[in-house]
Amino acid sequence: MTIAKQSAKKVIDSLPDDTSYDEILKELAFNRMIERGLEDSKNGRTISNEEMKQKIKQWQK
Repeated sequence: MTIAKQSAKKVIDSLPDDTSYDEILKELAFNRMIERGLEDSKNGRTISNEEMKQKIKQWQK
């Protein structure tokens, strides 16, 4: 079994039996976002809080 499949199975198995298909998809997407964020952090692909504040200010224009 691949790592991706094992990870997905772990997320699905952790959910209640009455979980809807949409909730499963949301949980899988959330889990993947967390994994990507951790990978980015581990590989130094981050920005400072100050840089993020500047980006947000640009969105508000």
